Amino acid sequence: MSEDARTLDAKLPGRFKPYPTYKDSGVEWLGEIPVHWEVKRLKALASVQLSNVDKKSVEGQETVRLCNYTDVYYNERITPELDFMAATATQEQVRRFSLRAGDVLITKDSESWTDIAVPAVVSENLPDVLCGYHLAHIRPTDGVIGEFLSRTFSAIGLRDQFQIAANGITRFGLGGDAIRTGMFAVPPEPEQRAIAAFLDRETARIDALMAKKERLIELLQEKRTALITRAVTRGLDPTVPMKDSGVEWLGEIPAHWEVGENRWLFRESDSRSLLGEEELLTVSHITGVTRRSEKPNVTMIEAESHEGYKICRQGELAINTMWAWMGALGIAREPGMVSPSYNVFSIASVRLVGAYYDYLCRIPLHVNEIIRRSKGIWHSRLRLYPDAFRDIQTPLPSKSEQRTIAAFLDRETARIDALIAKIRDAIDRLKELRTALISVAVTGKIDVREEAIA
Repeated sequence: MSEDARTLDAKLPGRFKPYPTYKDSGVEWLGEIPVHWEVKRLKALASVQLSNVDKKSVEGQETVRLCNYTDVYYNERITPELDFMAATATQEQVRRFSLRAGDVLITKDSESWTDIAVPAVVSENLPDVLCGYHLAHIRPTDGVIGEFLSRTFSAIGLRDQFQIAANGITRFGLGGDAIRTGMFAVPPEPEQRAIAAFLDRETARIDALMAKKERLIELLQEKRTALITRAVTRGLDPTVPMKDSGVEWLGEIPAHWEVGENRWLFRESDSRSLLGEEELLTVSHITGVTRRSEKPNVTMIEAESHEGYKICRQGELAINTMWAWMGALGIAREPGMVSPSYNVFSIASVRLVGAYYDYLCRIPLHVNEIIRRSKGIWHSRLRLYPDAFRDIQTPLPSKSEQRTIAAFLDRETARIDALIAKIRDAIDRLKELRTALISVAVTGKIDVREEAIA
């Protein structure tokens, strides 16, 4: 039994047993495989074609539907229920790229090398659905089961050889030769079916558990939003008398609160950076104003120079005017600079506490008011202009009550966020377990032949 198998045996459900005997595969990263398994290149197991069917519709061509990158990336199985894109194709393309049961599709181009060779298997014949651009169409030969072959592309080691082979800097691509020469461990056909059936059952169990945890996160996020909304619009004492605020989006507020227009609470600021060397800040509808460096995995178009960017001082309000309709605004917790397309406002009134407003400005009620006052054809083109922001009215508890509310929310949201983080860690561990289970099964590190019929 290999070291990998011994390590994973303690983690995997059921403590699956190894095969009786093993042999050296001759492939360093693959290690030992069951004695009756073989190692073959993909070109001996399947035909591989890189699709050239794009999304354009051309008059005179056959009407088809396209299975595109996202259909494969987000689905392990390609089924008739998916919402395929309408397109056209030549007769030759229809002949070469129409989908049959057992075909395997993998992503061959991506902005990240970790998204290369993501697989999906076709569940049934789909003669009017074609493999779209940015995908490789893999058709297994006799004796090779598509459900098994698809799983192998998700296995540690097997998938890595394709990700390493992908070329590029800002965008990665996998060539046909690199796909065809990939190495695979292959058991006899009945065993392939058994492994595929076992993995279908076990991954479904893991997926169901992850779905429950994802739902729990959704409920906690809803609780978090409701907690903030009530605190910043009703206060912390449920027994205080209420009054009509006179503001449609706000409704009733505590009788001792006031309401003020933003034109009296904020003053626009337009200081510019001379050298562009300040900390670059970004604005999110989830986290408010944060350092751009804290989000290294978020793809953004970077300017060659930050000279002339707007200065945003600690305690000032930054608004991403193009995404304000999503709630992309907030109070800066540290100084820095933001895009010149943002609006920056300093708090002009001693009656408003920035920490309180930072919670208020991203609740759904307030965001809906931003949407109502923004101008544009549709959400993706809506923009919040300074005059419209100035017209928005803001609830005003006393300064001491605003501070108390903000402190309460800091404490309570931190508890919820910590719980959400723990659940996400658990989901990540389940994902790792899922990948490990697939990996040891399709490389013969565990024997699941009896498990498949359990």
